[in-house]
Parts: sequence; structure tokens; C-alpha cells
Amino acid sequence: MDKLIIDTTGFTLTQAAFITRLLVTLGIGALIGLERQHAAIKNKKENFAGIRTFMFVSLLGFMAAMAFHVLSPWAYFAVFLVVAVFTGISYSITASRGDIGATTEFSAIIGFLLGTLVFLGFIEIGLAITVVVLVLLSAKVKLHNIIGKITGDELYDFIRFVVVALLIFPFLPDATYGPFDVLNPKEIGWVIILTSGLGLVGYLLMKFMEARKGILLSGIIGGLVSSTAVTWVFAKKSKENEGHSLSCAVAILAASSIMIVRVFVWVWVFNQALFRQVYGAFIPVFVAAVAVTLFFYFKERGNDKPDSSMQQGKPLDLQGALIFGLIYCIILIVVSYANQELGEKGILMSSAVAGLSDIDAITITVAKLAGSNLDFSIAASAVLLATISNTVVKMGIGLWAGSKPLRKYLYIGYGIILLTALVVLLFFL
Repeated sequence: MDKLIIDTTGFTLTQAAFITRLLVTLGIGALIGLERQHAAIKNKKENFAGIRTFMFVSLLGFMAAMAFHVLSPWAYFAVFLVVAVFTGISYSITASRGDIGATTEFSAIIGFLLGTLVFLGFIEIGLAITVVVLVLLSAKVKLHNIIGKITGDELYDFIRFVVVALLIFPFLPDATYGPFDVLNPKEIGWVIILTSGLGLVGYLLMKFMEARKGILLSGIIGGLVSSTAVTWVFAKKSKENEGHSLSCAVAILAASSIMIVRVFVWVWVFNQALFRQVYGAFIPVFVAAVAVTLFFYFKERGNDKPDSSMQQGKPLDLQGALIFGLIYCIILIVVSYANQELGEKGILMSSAVAGLSDIDAITITVAKLAGSNLDFSIAASAVLLATISNTVVKMGIGLWAGSKPLRKYLYIGYGIILLTALVVLLFFL
């Protein structure tokens, strides 16, 4: 049996655990110190702490936590106070030289606390925080570049989103109202936050990454916001320059693949029991969509890439999200009515019609009803039918607005996707 070296009320520590935690603590200090020393050399500056100092600081946090249990709680606070005072002195010296940044000093305090966490046994948490710290420290230049590119309107929209998510949403009532007793303000607010947040994330990704990563990423990121919009934009681009039709087909099919991922996410968030029922049906469809996308992507790799930029619109379309929430409520009532008055056929018919305009609202609605007012197998068929309906609409847009070569690629790509989806749907029905 491993020897206990600390055995106090509420805390025990074996010799093997002590050695493991000590090594992890030293490793954390070394990693943070390495980054800080490398940054200092690169920027030709002098930091008060390098690899050795950060190892000592994290070790002090480790030993102070041990003193807390072995000697007195005041011993820990005394050691922390000494570290804080020395860190403050260091900052005052560097600030007097004109360098008012306090990143290294705060990193030292964090290193001390990480040593404490690891001693107490929170090794995974300590390592996770270390990774976050290292990413933030090493991303200084990139973060400055990103912040420099943010406009006033984008910052204002981000603040609006935070206000809605943190100051309004938590106070919405969590109760059901209205026809069929299915309208829940808390759930409706959650839907609005998810859709508006998805649009905001998609906007930021397209702003800071899309132009550099090319046409495939354009479709993937655009699909986070609206695969229908991606289809329209790149279908029009293909007509402007037919030589880029294959690349435009890649973007369109990639967006349709991401649409299936969105369906996965909505079902998992709102009904994990339904997710376990439906994921097997969507995996073949998703695999088919990804396969045709990659086929056309590798086919066009040797071609010149077109300008992959696309109109991004507003950072936060809160009005559109509110409209989406209204559509969600209407579909929720319609589907509930169809389920009560028309049975299974009504559910499938309403899902097919709703999928013509939007896949997200009907997916969330069916996920919410499945298991209580709706059989799981019918819910799975309804979601799949809505996906097929929405895919047919996008295919029609691409064929109508796109170039002749694009039509050929979409016939092949969407043909394979729809055939796979129909086979799976027949199996479920």
C-alpha cells in the first residue's frame, strides 16, 4: 500500500500522488515560463520571470497549499502575499520604464494558483487552464490584429447579443402557454439566442478566416448561417464566370453538408433521446454529402481558385432571429394541430411543407414534441423528410440561378444525396 505522507482531517496524500502532482506543477511552470521567455527574447524585452522563475512560482503555490494543510491556513496566505508583493514591485519597475503591460505579472499569479490546484488534486482542471493561458499568451499578435479589424457596428452588435443572452434570457418564464400548451418563453428565447449566436459566429469566422482558407471553407462557414443563402450566392457567381462553376459547386455542397450537422446539433440540444434514434438515419446522408463534396473539391484543386468572398450582411441579425422565433412558434402550433387532428400523415405533410423554407425551425419543433406528443419513429421520419424538402429547394435554386456546368455538378451531387436520403426515409417509413 502506498505510504501516506499527509493525513489530516479532510485531506490525504500518498507519496506517489505527491510526486506526480509535483512533476505536473513543475511542468506547468516550465511551459508558461518558456512562452514568456521566448516572447521576451523575440520582442527584445526583459521580463522579471523566465522558465526557472515560473517553475519556482508554481512550486511556491504547490508548497503553500501543502503548508495550508500541514501548518496553518495563514501560511498559504502569507506565501501568496509575498508572491503578490514581489510581482507588484516588478510591475512598478517595468511601468516606470514605459512598459505598462502586466501580462507576465498576471501570468505569475496564475502560475502560483495553478500550483495550488494541482496539489489539491485538480490536475485535469489545472492542465486545461494552462492550455488556455498558453493559447492567450501566444495569440497576442493575432488578437491585436483581430481587435484592430473590428468595427464599431460589430462591437455594438456583440454587446447587444451579450445583453440579450445574459440580461434578458435568464428572466424569461419557464412555463407553457397558448394553444395545445406548447409555447414556452424560455425555450423560445433559447431558440432565438442559438440562431442569432450561430449567425454571429458564422459572420466572424467568415470575416477573419474565409478569405484565407478558400472556397471550401466559404461553404462550410456559410452553411453555419444559411445553406440556402450560400446556394444562391455561389450559383450567381457561377453564372458570372462559368470557369469557376466547379468551385462554386464545392461551396454549395459543403454548405448542404453543414446543414445536416446543424440538424444533428438541434436534435441533440432539444431531445437527446430522439438524437439516439435519428443519428443512424442521418449518418448515411451526411457521409454521402461529404463524399460528393470532397470528390468535387479534389477534382478542382488544380484549377485557379475564384474570389471566395461573399456578402456577409449584418454581424447580428436579431430581427431575423425574432422572426425565426415567430416562425418556430407557428410551426409548433401547426405541427401540434396536425398531430392531434390528422395523425402521422399530418406530421409528415407539415414537415415537408415547413422544410421548403427552413430546416431549423421544423427540426427544433419536432425534437421538442418527440417522446411526449409524438412517436420517436415518426419524429425521425419528419426531420428526414424536412431535410429532403429543403435539399430539393436548394437544388432548384442552384439549377435556376446557376451556370450550365454548375447544373451538371449539382445533378450529380444532389442526386446522390437525395437518393441516399430517400432510401433511408423508406426504411424509416
